[in-house]
Amino acid sequence: EDSAAMVRFRGAAAVFHAEGIVVLAAAQLLRGTARAELHALDRRDAEHDLGRDERRADHGESDAIIAAKTLAAHHAGLIAIVCIGETEAQRDAGETLDVIASQLAGSVPEGSTAANTVIAYEPVWAIGTGRTPTLDAIESMHAALRATLAGRIGRDQADAMRILYGGSVNAGNAADLLSAADVGGALVGGASLTAEAFLPIIAAAGSGEA
Repeated sequence: EDSAAMVRFRGAAAVFHAEGIVVLAAAQLLRGTARAELHALDRRDAEHDLGRDERRADHGESDAIIAAKTLAAHHAGLIAIVCIGETEAQRDAGETLDVIASQLAGSVPEGSTAANTVIAYEPVWAIGTGRTPTLDAIESMHAALRATLAGRIGRDQADAMRILYGGSVNAGNAADLLSAADVGGALVGGASLTAEAFLPIIAAAGSGEA
């Protein structure tokens, strides 16, 4: 199963979660983490990340499938973390904004709110490569995402919704990334695998609390 760790910024904690929601036509069930176990958690900390690049690319998950999984998460009382991001080829072709807007429109179902949905921007070319966009580029992208969300779910919900950044987040860049405008937290991959690498990221998030 895929796994990741999320660092919430400004007043929360690190949350670990596994991706494993499967949509069935007759019954929306959860696989990977037992639904009974999820219901035993405080719902505020029960979150599933959906639409990660390996699921889109390697498992052929379309925006429609991701939207259905997101809706299943909502119905189960979970918070869905919807991941979107462009490939390097799409970036080089100048298609980033179009790709992101299309993924956002197709992956975020009706009924999504700031209470049940989080967006994670993960440029595919940055994941696990040690490369990250500039802070200006991240701020511009997150602002564009929020504007696109406003057209889909309304300005109030869009302004309240957390938009995370993911892609080679590490101890060296976490503080700068988390201080960027419109960045509401970090989705951390490889750096969450060891305490030595992950604890400084948690500390960076804590130092930015309002």
